[in-house]
Amino acid sequence: MTHYSKLVEKKIKSEKIYRGVTGFNRDTVKLVNGKTAFREYMLHPGASAVLAFVDGKVLFVEQFRYPVDKVTLELPAGKMKKGQSPLACAKAELEEETGYTADTWTALGDFHPTAAYCDEKITLYLATGLHQGERHLDEDEFLNVMAVPMEELIADIMAGRITDGKTQAAILKAHYLL
Repeated sequence: MTHYSKLVEKKIKSEKIYRGVTGFNRDTVKLVNGKTAFREYMLHPGASAVLAFVDGKVLFVEQFRYPVDKVTLELPAGKMKKGQSPLACAKAELEEETGYTADTWTALGDFHPTAAYCDEKITLYLATGLHQGERHLDEDEFLNVMAVPMEELIADIMAGRITDGKTQAAILKAHYLL
C-alpha cells in the first residue's frame, strides 16, 4: 500500500464559473504525482446551527428542502452575512426562526458537510437559558417550530428519520457532552 508523505494539491489557476448567494470555481491543480487535474467546487459564505434546549427538549424547525424534494427536521441554522461572526449568525438565526434568545452559548465545533465539492463550514452551538420572543422569518421562509426530547432524536437519527448532516452532528456531539 502506497503512503503519501504530502497529500496537498497546489492550485495553478482558478476560474470563476458563477457568483450568486454561493459561487462556483473551476481550478487547475497540480497533483501529488506531478500531473494536473481540475477541481470544480462550490464557494459558501459559512453558516451556523444551534442546538437549543427549552424545557428539556431540543428546538427544531421543519421545512421543505427543494434539492432533496422533502420536508426535513433540522436545527435552526443559516448562512453568515458578510463580516458576521459564527456566534452572531447563530444568535440571529435562533431568534429569526424560533423567536427564542439564549443566555448561554457553548461552541460544539465546526462541521464540513460536503468537503469533496464545497468549502462550506458550519459552526455548531449549544444554547441554553432560553427566553421566548417573536420570530422574524424572511418573506420567502416557511417553517414550523417544534420541541423534541433528546432521547427521541438519537433514535430518529439511527432510524434514518433525521437525515440532515449538521443536525446529526450537533445532536451526537451534545449527547456525548451531556
